[in-house]
This record gives sequence, C-alpha cells and structure tokens, in this order.
Amino acid sequence: MDTTTLRPLVTATGPFTSVYFEDSHDTADAEKQLELKWRELKDALTAQHAPDGAVSALEAAILDGPRATGRSGRALLAAGAEVLVDEQLASPPATTIARVSDLPYLLPLARYGELALPHVVGQVDQVGADIRAYDEHGNQTVAEELTGQDHPVHKTRGGGEAHHRMQHRTEEVRHQNVTEIAHAIARLAERTRAQLIVVAGEVQGRKAVIEELPAAAKSIAREATHSDVADELAEAVRHSRADDVVRRFRGALNQPDGLAVQGLEAVTAALREANVETLLVGDPGADTVCTGATPAQIALGEEELRAYGATEIHRCRADEAVPAAAVAVDADLMHVHEELVEGFGAILRHR
Repeated sequence: MDTTTLRPLVTATGPFTSVYFEDSHDTADAEKQLELKWRELKDALTAQHAPDGAVSALEAAILDGPRATGRSGRALLAAGAEVLVDEQLASPPATTIARVSDLPYLLPLARYGELALPHVVGQVDQVGADIRAYDEHGNQTVAEELTGQDHPVHKTRGGGEAHHRMQHRTEEVRHQNVTEIAHAIARLAERTRAQLIVVAGEVQGRKAVIEELPAAAKSIAREATHSDVADELAEAVRHSRADDVVRRFRGALNQPDGLAVQGLEAVTAALREANVETLLVGDPGADTVCTGATPAQIALGEEELRAYGATEIHRCRADEAVPAAAVAVDADLMHVHEELVEGFGAILRHR
C-alpha cells in the first residue's frame, strides 16, 4: 500500500490509539451491534489507559460517523485526542484490535486495508460509449456518455463507384467514432488517476478502441465481454501486482548483490539509510527494536543506534516501529503470506 497518506501519523506526537474492527451494516440489528462493538473497544482501551480525549474522539467517529454498506471493516488511529486515520477496510479484520502505544499500529491496515484499484470502464459499440470511473473504494465518481456519428456505420452491399465511396465513408465514420471513444477513455483515466482501464463490448469494437488508446492508457487496458466483470478484473490485477512484488523480492534474495534483504537487523539498517522501496511484513512475533527521536532512527540494539547519533532511545515493538519507519522514509508497505525471517523483508532502492 502507498503510505503517503499516513505521513501525518509519524510526525504526530503520541500516545497513539489504534482500533480495527468489523463494522458490517448488513443486518437488521446492525446499529445495536455497532454499539456493542464500541463498548468492547472502549473497555479494552480504558484497560490500557488510553487518553480520555482519544476515547471521546473515537466514540464520536464510530457512533456518529457514516455507516458502511454491506460487509466491511474499519480502522481508526488517533494521536492524542485527534483521529488522524479513519478508513473503511477492504475486508473485516479476523479479530477486533485495540492498542495504545507510543507508535501507531499499522500492520492491520496493510493486511486488511489494501483497497481496490481506481479504474475506468468503457462499454463501447460502433457508435458511442458509456464511460464510468470508480475510486479505490469502488464508488462511481464520474459517468460520461459519448455518442458519435451513427450514419453510416454499416457496410453496404453492392458494387460500382458509389458503393466504394459508401464503403470508404463507413470506414471513416467508424474510425472517427473509435478514436473519439479512445481519447475520451484515456482522458478520464488520466484525470481520475486510474490504474486499470476495462474496455467492454463486442470483440471487434473493443479491440479497435484499445488499439487507438495512447501508449500509457493502452498499457493498463484490459478487454471484457461485459462491464459487469470490471470489479473481478480489478481485483485480479491487484493480486497479480502483489504476486509480482513477492517474486521480485524472492528473486533478488537469491542474488549476492540483489536488491532485497530480510530479518530485523538487515531491514532496520536499510530503513535507517532510507533505502527501502517496499517493506514486506509477514507474521512478526513479539520482537523489539530501538528507536530514537524520530521513527526513521531505528536499529536492532541501543549501542548501534547511539553510534548513529541518537541521543534518546526507546524500546518499541518491532511490529509497530518497523512499519512506522517505513512510512517515515516514504516506502510502500505490503502484507504477505510468505515466510520471512523474523517477519520482515524489504526491497531496496539501491545497493
């Protein structure tokens, strides 16, 4: 996941209050279930001496905030009395999580919060197109209808000069329509920062549109018989990209000078040097690391951190400190089901 939006968390002052829970709104008693869920969370936070301001802010966000649609999860992270992150999760967490700590707890956000790809869907034919854009939450953000010339679009039968002129005119109209559709799709994709374009419709029409797309748009375009499969395609592309990252990581690990490391010592060293492109997190245990005045000041041991100029030392849980350091150095964060040494791996920016 892109961690850009999480930067305010690592520049804020703690303590941090992190909660993750299922907030599905698909039953008749959903409101009652939400109230019970909040009571459970509040008891857990109170037992950990969460700041009163944080508890009040979270209560207002949960009980007075917008309701989910269908099955859903939710993540809220507060610094002091301010809620800095309030996100719907792609899937509900396996268990309810409530944690009060010196650093934000980000791992469940990486595990359950990987959102769908923003994408554009074009249902096309020889005359026009119905073009729609969807954001990372699956919400439609833009809808456009494009109507080109509808006469003539079919080739005529016959012979002679008049026939050939009609055939030529038909091809011109088709090409003009296809070009306009392709350009409209590309413009919308660029405007909405889409990561996938789905072109649906009959085979000849959709292939023609894709062929006319500019190079950047064509590189993210996929064909479909009908637009109904767009969500499935988006999810498949997202999983494919994640698999590519893991393959890249594993491939680099097998090379002496490869751009990948694993284990806390190597990963914290890379983070300290701001040399992590993507942090991979598997199943970390209860290991601890040392941090300094900022999350990016991180090392396995106290002496090592002092050698790098740290004047204050904090002993923190690795599952909090390592992801926070990744956010601080602008690295991506990705949960994987791979077995990693001590639960952490990294793709490096350079050697």
